[in-house]
Amino acid sequence: MERAVQLFKAVDVKITRWMARYSVPILRIGLGIVFLWFGVLKFFPNLSPAEDLATRTIATLTFGLVQPQLSLPLLATLETVIGLGLITGKFMRVTLLLLLFQMLGTVTPLFLFPSETFTHFPYAPTLEGQYIIKNIVLVAAGLVIGATVRGGAVIADPEAVKAANKAIKLSETAAD
Repeated sequence: MERAVQLFKAVDVKITRWMARYSVPILRIGLGIVFLWFGVLKFFPNLSPAEDLATRTIATLTFGLVQPQLSLPLLATLETVIGLGLITGKFMRVTLLLLLFQMLGTVTPLFLFPSETFTHFPYAPTLEGQYIIKNIVLVAAGLVIGATVRGGAVIADPEAVKAANKAIKLSETAAD
């Protein structure tokens, strides 16, 4: 039994190290694919299920200055650029800033059009509302990616994390 436990621990450590090394790039590329895919769909009329709600939201937010014939290609371009930035890993700070900007716009229909985004406000979202609410996960993914832009990393070794946290606390205490 002890041998099985040791084998499990060894395999678990290898898997955890693999995840620590590759999970953020996989997350970044996966998120990029989602943005690229949804962005490209918006270049083709009537392919995106979010098209109508998105264009009405933009028109409302711009007080009617930006109409659907302009807003949809702009939104498509924004989402495509975000997707390409995430996939390539280039210009990550700008890409993540654009992602957060786009996500702020995406959440506004919950407040602008609650009768379309909820069957019973605020706890029973419609399909459109669910489509918007799932963006919490996209924002969280962007935040995780953003935490690594300046060289941060996921660390699989709990002892290394404890030592790093101890060093941070000591440096904060010395700074005070």
